[in-house]
Amino acid sequence: MENYTYNSPTLQLEGLNVSKDSTYPVFLFLFFSYLFIIVANVGIAFMVFIDKTLHQPMYLLFWNLSVNDILGNSIMVPRLLTDMLRPPSERIISYYECVFQAFTTHMFSTTAHTVLMIMAFDRYVAICNPLRYAAIMTNKMLIKLTVSAWGVAFVLVGILLGLTIRLNRCRTLIRSPYCDNAALFKLSCESVFINNVYGLTFTVVLFSGSIGSMVLTYTKITVVCLTSKNKALNSKALKTCSTHLVIYLIFLLSGMSIITLHRFPQLAESRKFVAILYHIIPGSLNPIIYGMQSKEIRRFLSKLFDSKKILSLF
Repeated sequence: MENYTYNSPTLQLEGLNVSKDSTYPVFLFLFFSYLFIIVANVGIAFMVFIDKTLHQPMYLLFWNLSVNDILGNSIMVPRLLTDMLRPPSERIISYYECVFQAFTTHMFSTTAHTVLMIMAFDRYVAICNPLRYAAIMTNKMLIKLTVSAWGVAFVLVGILLGLTIRLNRCRTLIRSPYCDNAALFKLSCESVFINNVYGLTFTVVLFSGSIGSMVLTYTKITVVCLTSKNKALNSKALKTCSTHLVIYLIFLLSGMSIITLHRFPQLAESRKFVAILYHIIPGSLNPIIYGMQSKEIRRFLSKLFDSKKILSLF
């Protein structure tokens, strides 16, 4: 008969199972990736905050994405790096810390989708209703969109984790590199039918709303561009929309890869790496893609480096 420990205050993380020869290369890859994510995203967020020329709806909405990348990776990656240097038996985490990590992990993925949805709305208004853009995208509207993006994610994820923490636990091993909702409710010996139903509904609603809004938005933008003879408008639409669409597809494909790999238990280790890359890759590419495409951000950086050159002469 299997021995169970009911509602243990501590849990054990399985973490990444890598060979001794691979431990330090993987550790260094994750460490420098995390360092780049923090420096790049904090830099973008700081630039948008202090430079008045970047106080435009597009950049203020992108600021939310940078903050989300910082928070999402800061909760997960440092803990993962620490556990990699510990033997498996010492990868202990408290239950409430695990719940908090799961909450922030799901907030990261959900908020990324909701923020990209409101960014799509911004692009739609800018291209399809350029004359009314300033009247529609006011500071009040920006606050409403931002609160909606974070608020919807908070409520959806709150219910998701709320359904999980109500369960009694009879296991202590988290079979993932970090805590998430699925790993937490698998610790229970009770029925998780409601959790599965809500989790499926949550995923379908999020992906359907996300994909649906993108298809609708870009269909309308494409129609406007095809019927317009304004080359400047078409060039602007291609530049800003391609950047937004690339970032969205990175998030979408990364998320769908994790969901697909859940169907193949024999690929459990591959799923762990994909789950980590789901945080690392978007967080690394977002500031590069938006930063390099943005004329205003490039201009700010050139001014910054030029001022440093002048100061160095003295």
